[in-house]
Amino acid sequence: RPPCRQARQVQQLATRGLATSNSAYQPRNNLRSALRHAQQSLDDISLFGQYRRIIPVSLVAAKPSPREPPLSMVPAHISRPAYAKTGSPPTWETEIPILEEEEIECLRAACEVARDALALGGSMVRAGVTTEAIDDEVHRFIVSRDAYPSCLNYMGFPRSICTSVNNVIAHGIPGKRPLEEGDFVNIDVTAFKRGFHGDTSATFGVGQVDPPGVALMDATRESLELAIQACGPGVLLATIGEVISVHAEALGYSVSQDLTGHGIGRSFHQNPLIYHHYNEEPGVMEPGMAFTIEPILCQGVATGMQWPDGWTITTTDGGRSAQFEHTVIITDQGVEVLTA
Repeated sequence: RPPCRQARQVQQLATRGLATSNSAYQPRNNLRSALRHAQQSLDDISLFGQYRRIIPVSLVAAKPSPREPPLSMVPAHISRPAYAKTGSPPTWETEIPILEEEEIECLRAACEVARDALALGGSMVRAGVTTEAIDDEVHRFIVSRDAYPSCLNYMGFPRSICTSVNNVIAHGIPGKRPLEEGDFVNIDVTAFKRGFHGDTSATFGVGQVDPPGVALMDATRESLELAIQACGPGVLLATIGEVISVHAEALGYSVSQDLTGHGIGRSFHQNPLIYHHYNEEPGVMEPGMAFTIEPILCQGVATGMQWPDGWTITTTDGGRSAQFEHTVIITDQGVEVLTA
């Protein structure tokens, strides 16, 4: 792992010229010069391994506007979530839903589609394949299962899955850049079926990934597994963040504090929020409670910077991040992973 002094040096290089802000993801006016300087400097300081850092293809602010998917994309017989038309998700309910057995079966059906769609996307990961091509195939698969790809038009998101490559923390928009040998990519899939959403993601290596990259992916997967093992009725929700943080810090990684897991069911995102870092949030797990656990571990600092596309978030120091995610349901006996 890079020594603290070197990590601070990289962070300073990456953030030089960026205005400080309480909001880590607010675009800066001088983003152009900061990104150029960071890219040049980081290319010379390979503290985090051998890989190509991802930078914006344009610095023109251009967040996609909400657009209802046409019937050619999602046939009329497929049930759509309410936001599919306008892009506006419903207001979060204060209470944490506790699902009945019939509702759990509907959630299970959505999770099975998401699980299988993720497996398909992962099987396509190889050098030369674009993330846009992966998105197209996963979209077709989800629709073929009479389900709706939940990401599509959620707050205007223009594609059916998120694909986050190398130093992209989250919410990468699938595009025309071919994957390269040594990359890794997180594929995040959510499917809506029988009135419920199922959410899962994993990080896949492209060919031969360098040892630091493999170590990061392994540590992130392990942190998810440990967090799931800690779940059960009567367990504090804050335990998840503690377990993940202990494991990550022991291996020299930082944990994103800005992106969380979440309750899931009839709504794509709902209470409870699941923090992956140390926290003192209230709440105790109960049977029938469904939520995602989706830790993001970073090689350097976990601070993110949002691109002009209004979605993509990258690390400010150019270090890589990895993420793994499952949807789980708390049972009387413990916990069940619905997307496994």
